[in-house]
Amino acid sequence: MPTVLIVDDEAPMRDQLRSRLSEVWPELTIAGEGANGLEAVQLAGELKPDVIFLDIRMPGQSGIEAARLLYSQAHIVFVTAYDQYAIDAFEQGAMDYLLKPVTAERLAMTRRRLEPRLKKAPADIGVQLAELTHLLRNGTPEKKPSYLKWIQAQVGNSLRMISTKEVLFFQADEKYTRVQTLAAELLIRKTLKELADELDPDEFWRIHRSTLVRVDAIAEVTRDARGRQLLHVRGYPEPLEISRGHSHLFQQM
Repeated sequence: MPTVLIVDDEAPMRDQLRSRLSEVWPELTIAGEGANGLEAVQLAGELKPDVIFLDIRMPGQSGIEAARLLYSQAHIVFVTAYDQYAIDAFEQGAMDYLLKPVTAERLAMTRRRLEPRLKKAPADIGVQLAELTHLLRNGTPEKKPSYLKWIQAQVGNSLRMISTKEVLFFQADEKYTRVQTLAAELLIRKTLKELADELDPDEFWRIHRSTLVRVDAIAEVTRDARGRQLLHVRGYPEPLEISRGHSHLFQQM
């Protein structure tokens, strides 16, 4: 199984990437994590990962500086919030370039790009770097993905069509998924994982392993006496708990 090293100076970003990787590439083994370029070089030497996900802007040694030392040892994927580094990232040996926040769909594309190359030595990068750099400079835009717009729910002997814009949140409920709208609560057989893969990640956020919330239905986020983050949905009386693994979505709290 491929092994991965995650390097980012922000712990919430490492958590998010780890969570996304577990969704789209569960066979991966996370060998370790680091917080800067120096740790990336040290850990890569110790752990011998197949792939290194590198943030670019980090204190001390940057991701690009580290990549100059690491591209012959592992396949490099840059993860950053600044797209102006794209050309430099590819020319330093990056196999791919991800913008934060990383979506599951975009990470799945990275998996498809990496899998056939994992059988090749990382040092054999001359042709692929030229190809990737050319693609980045001159490539055609990727086709906009088609996201789920309607949910089908069985109600008695009839089938009801629910627009995703009506949905306040989805919540796992044993073998079913609960669909909550302003007007009703329904159950569907589609799993929460299937929904997360099919819904627009800009429209629905996962706030807990069992809950997906429509972003524009969010009223506010508060903390209770125990320090837990609670999300309040417009038109729904009960708050929804935000798990620690997804608290980075609300960093101002």
